Amino acid sequence: MSDRRPGRLGVGVVGAGRVGAVLGNALRGAGHPVVGVSAVSQESRDRADALLPGVPVLQVPEVVRRAELVLLAVPDDALADLVAGLAETGAWQVGQIVVHTSGRYGTQVLMPARAAGAIPLALHPAMTFTGTSLDLARLVGCPFAVTAPAAVLPIGQALVMEIGGEPTVLDEDARALYHAALAHGANHLVVLVAQAAQALAAAGVADPGRMLAPLLEAALDGALRAESPGELAALGDAAGSRAGAITALTGPVRRGDAGTVAQHLAVLDAFAARAGAPDVPAAYRALARAADARALSAGLLSQDAAARVLDALGPPSSAADAAVETAPGTGPDAADDGPVGGVASRTSHGPAVAGIEPDAGSLHSKRPREDEQPPDEHDDQHDD
Repeated sequence: MSDRRPGRLGVGVVGAGRVGAVLGNALRGAGHPVVGVSAVSQESRDRADALLPGVPVLQVPEVVRRAELVLLAVPDDALADLVAGLAETGAWQVGQIVVHTSGRYGTQVLMPARAAGAIPLALHPAMTFTGTSLDLARLVGCPFAVTAPAAVLPIGQALVMEIGGEPTVLDEDARALYHAALAHGANHLVVLVAQAAQALAAAGVADPGRMLAPLLEAALDGALRAESPGELAALGDAAGSRAGAITALTGPVRRGDAGTVAQHLAVLDAFAARAGAPDVPAAYRALARAADARALSAGLLSQDAAARVLDALGPPSSAADAAVETAPGTGPDAADDGPVGGVASRTSHGPAVAGIEPDAGSLHSKRPREDEQPPDEHDDQHDD
């Protein structure tokens, strides 16, 4: 590693996906020279050329060899094998800073690098990326979850602030829940918009996006404000600060309009049969149950009204629905139970991650060949 002026680090970007290329550009803008980038697909090479002009595209081991700070921006499922594989080849260097951008992991996944004397940091930006220069402005004020050993935590915080972000320290054992929360909010919001837009198009609305925009923007703004202690303190809304986003709920469930809910289900079931979209009424039922439970718990809905809405929704169709209905705050003594909690959730793993070749991304238990690199498309929902 070459000598550089104090405080400036030679950055190696492993993965010129949407996250890696943008963060590499941001670090470069903060004065850290980018000494190399890995890029597999032509799209990633084009992205590297656009956001990191003049930076050599290299094999992963060479990127790591040249760098004082290695930025690992690869898919979550490829990260552990990549770190371990590089350790097996002796690639990590004493004093080298190793940063990954995965929301799922803290620094435990970097233990093979740490054992070789590297400094581990987990920096996750809580935003989605387009992989273009548009993202650079959005980094300003963007929250970053920072996880690191206490002794080196200030390094991670300083790096985040240098590119305009706002660091939030997060414990190692909280990363999985943190990431699930972001993915649930951001990814499933997109699914809801897609479902609503499909139904609007079937109803004859020519521009569903334009129809939805003012309604969804106002609903999201109100919900986010209700979850921001700073906003509520400025407004003197102590009650809202306790109940949170559910205070922004509007619509038939909030009003206890069971007849409207029943009609919605009837037309959505019919739409689903015509359009082959059974996920739409299923999602409506599940989320209406959750809305009913949380509105009841927050004192926004009477027990009688909540019961009528549940009757209109029909019997729970899954264990998840049943868990919502029996969550704290939804039973006979709901008024005294406090906030809703303990709602069951289930996750599933698909057969593959989009954009990842079956044999790509693994350097574990084998020495990397010159023609082999990890996948560089980081599609996480920043979040994811």
